[in-house]
This record gives sequence, structure tokens and C-alpha cells, in this order.
Amino acid sequence: MKRRSIILFFLLALLLPVQVFAADLTVAVAANAQYVFEELKQIFEKKTGVTIDGVIGSSGKFTAQIKNGAPFDVFISADMNYPQMLQTEGLTHNTPKVYGYGSLVIWTMRDVDLSKGFPVLASNRVKKIAIASVKTAPYGRQAMNAIKFYGLYPQVQSKIVYGESIAQTNQFITTKTVDLGITAKSVVVAPNMKGQGKWIEVDQKAYEPIAQSAVILKYAQQRNIEVAQKFFDFLYSSEAGAVFKKHGYTLP
Repeated sequence: MKRRSIILFFLLALLLPVQVFAADLTVAVAANAQYVFEELKQIFEKKTGVTIDGVIGSSGKFTAQIKNGAPFDVFISADMNYPQMLQTEGLTHNTPKVYGYGSLVIWTMRDVDLSKGFPVLASNRVKKIAIASVKTAPYGRQAMNAIKFYGLYPQVQSKIVYGESIAQTNQFITTKTVDLGITAKSVVVAPNMKGQGKWIEVDQKAYEPIAQSAVILKYAQQRNIEVAQKFFDFLYSSEAGAVFKKHGYTLP
């Protein structure tokens, strides 16, 4: 009896890591959603015991990586276009769904007067302006749309410093590498960023609505689709919705 118990113990010890690994999720997270994801991750892990690994980057780069077989289970994008592109190519398990709408802000750590609003970008005091990549980051594209909406592109073109993602754009701003930058509202209202520098919202008529969506990827079908579905459903729960609102997103 004792020998049988010992054998059973070792069998369970061998099986347990496999079960835990199978329950893990790897989530590709658009940089603007970094802070809201961290809070959502903590809530979900506490509720379920599932361990989530979040990888932060630009939506465009993630899309390219997913096409090349990157092992992500869920993609939290900064727009609808990239997840829809992946769906068209048969790389998703479900249809992308909007979890929130993002907003643009002008953010500075320097002594820049933001009371004039968007035209401050053309001020002689502003020598460098950070925005995210127009090619790979939806927030970068919309920042450029706002610049062109106000007719400032010819005046500020030489001042623009492009970040690979919103995360790098924020780094340029917080380290004062630039005088100011256009970034996501979700970043400046994050608990660990609150009170740092000054910011103002960009008039939403100056850029296209930033509808942000999530999708379960085909990779999840191979190992943990039930857990991936559970996390996806959690993102659209009222509990998660309250967290998204707290981080500056407008709910659909």
C-alpha cells in the first residue's frame, strides 16, 4: 500500500507541470494597453489560478510575428484592422471584438504651456515631438491624422521622432528626450504614471475613432483553447469593463 502511494505521488509530480503549462496563456498586448492589461491579468490570475505571460509591443509587429508562427494565444490589439487581417488569413479562432475605444493626449515632462491646445506643437519652444510609428502602431497613425487635421505637418515634420511603439514613445517623453509627445490616454491615467508631467486630450474630431479589439489566435487551438476562451470572455465582462473605464477607455 505504501509503495503504491509513493508511485502515485511521483506520477502526479510528473503530470502536474504539464497540466500547469497547458493552462498558461501567452498574450500579445498592444503597448497602449500595457497598464490596463497588468491589472486585468492580476484579477484573472487570482480568480482562476491561470498564469498569463504578457508580451508588449506594436500591433503591426505582432501581426507580422503571428503570420510567421509566433506562439501567442490571444492578441489584444490597438485597432480592429490587424486582428481582422489575421482572421482573413485563417490565423484566428474567433472573430475580433471591440473591447474599448482609445483616446489621444499630448503629454510633456517639460515646462511647455499646453493651454493653447494642439497648435503648441508648432511653437518655437517645442523642438522635438514623439509619436509612435505610423507604419506599425495605430496610435501613431491617428497622431499623424491629428497633426494633418490641424494643418501642422509642414511646420512640425522635421521635429517628429518616431517610437517603435507607444511604449517607446512614452519613454522618449518621460526621459525628456523630446519636448512633448502624442500618446494614449490610457498611459497617462495609469496609477503608476498619474501625476507625472502635464497632459491634455486631443479633440476627437481630429482623428479616426480608435476601436481596439481582441481575438483568440489559432495557436490556442493546439494547446489551451478553453483557457484562452475563458480569458477572452473575461475581457468583455462587466468587471473588466470597469477596469477599462478606469484606464481611460470608452466602452463599446
